[in-house]
This record gives sequence, C-alpha cells and structure tokens, in this order.
Amino acid sequence: MKSIKNILILTTLLVSLTSCIAQIKNAKTTQVKIYGNCGMCEKIIEKAGNLKNISSVDWDKGTKMASLKFDAKKTSQDEILKRIALVGYDSDKFLAPDDVYNNLHGCCQYDREAKVAVKAGLNIGENNSNDSDVNSIEKQETNKLAKVYENYFALKDALVKTNGELASEASKTLVIAINAIKMEELQMDVHMVWMKVVQDLKKDALAISATTDSKIQRSSFDTLSESMYTLVKISKLDTTVYVQHCPMANNGKGANWLSKEKDVKNPYYGSKMLSCGKVMETVK
Repeated sequence: MKSIKNILILTTLLVSLTSCIAQIKNAKTTQVKIYGNCGMCEKIIEKAGNLKNISSVDWDKGTKMASLKFDAKKTSQDEILKRIALVGYDSDKFLAPDDVYNNLHGCCQYDREAKVAVKAGLNIGENNSNDSDVNSIEKQETNKLAKVYENYFALKDALVKTNGELASEASKTLVIAINAIKMEELQMDVHMVWMKVVQDLKKDALAISATTDSKIQRSSFDTLSESMYTLVKISKLDTTVYVQHCPMANNGKGANWLSKEKDVKNPYYGSKMLSCGKVMETVK
C-alpha cells in the first residue's frame, strides 16, 4: 500500500514538472557547464535558474552539465547564467562574486577553474585589473539606462509646472525607454535590481501617460520615484542626484522624488508650494 502511494506521489510530481516545462513558449534548449558539487548545489542552481513559464534548469552533479530550456523572447542563456552566478556558481562564461562563493556551505565550495576574480556580471576573461577599464564599464552601464533617467527627470519637471499634457507625453517616452532596456546587457547587480523594479516602473509610467490630470499623475509619481530611487542607488548616474522629500504629499504621509538640482522644486504641488521640501540624501 505504501509502495502504491509513493508511486502515485512520484507520478503526480512528474506530471506537474512536465506541465510546467510544457508551458514554456518559444522554447530554446541548450547545454552548459555549471560548477558545483552536491545535491544542495543542485537545488540552489535550479531554483536560481527556474522562472515559471519562462525558464527551467536541470543540473547533473556528476557531469556538472545543465540543460537550459527557456522562452527565447523573454530571457536568454546569459540571463539565466547571471542569476546562477549571483547565488555562487560559476559557468564558463560568468564567474560568481567571491563573497557569495565564500558564503556557500563547505560541501558546496567546488574547485574554481577560473582563478581571476572579476566584477559580478562581467564575462570571464575580461581584464579588470585596470581601474580605467572598470570605470569605463560602469559608465557604459549608466548609458544603457540614461534614457530611463532622462525621461523620469523630464516627467518630474512637467509635474513641477503642473502641466498634465507634458507629463503624459514624458511618461509615454519613459515607457518606450523602459521597454528598450535589454536585461541581458546589464551588469549582474543592476540586472537583478532591474528585474525587481521594471514591472512597477512600467505600471506607474503607463498610469501617468493615460491621463492629463496632474493630481492623478502625482499619485503614481510617488511610487514611480521609489522604484527609480532603488535603481539609481545601484546604477549611478554620471551626475549627482538629490533625493528630496515633501512632508505634505501623499495625504500628509510624505513622498520623495529625485532631482539633478539641489534647489527644491516640488513636483507634488508645483507653484502652490514650489519650495516645500528638503534634501534627504545625495547620491554621487
């Protein structure tokens, strides 16, 4: 009886797994080597690589080979390998951050074939010994997101003027800039933050673009600014950014926004209370 029950459980799990994999559209399959040692490694690697209806990873601890199956329109091999590297596991293309590898359980600390530690998210083999090279890479990262920041600040300026039509247009352009970002081209740390905030950024930007009523736009600008702050903290601009706060906004709960100018120009009230607020933080 117990044997029959075990068979039924196993069958249910297999059917469930097959169903999950079958839901991946535009499926592309590839084999890659990912370094690790044991069953614990297998669980961590597969959990990091699996995304419902988007990607699945099946890693073999004996051969160190992983079978990747993914929706080629929504992700890529590089994106999956970056996520796996971020939890501590090297591939032949991406090297896990040293601090993350060092925090792995003792039995999981495999022999690292790549001996030169590189910045998280960069291809193994890139020369990171030169500080100017690292600075150049970080500048390229900012440039990838430059249009997103540029259109956010344009939106903020439109709300300062209480110009609903201009704010709507700036937000439409912001949506285009958000959709143009290719996650696989971002550095690993920025990539992971972008994955967390992109849907909220898009939702708020679309809400603002759909109306010319400044009062409605400002309610979405509050949460949009929170997501932008999270992003700007990890992906620095090539200019100083001031985090400013209005204590009266959001029905007296207060709300923040980002500005390239230190002087306060309040986007939540415009000319009614233009200078209401203060600088809370400076991000350089």
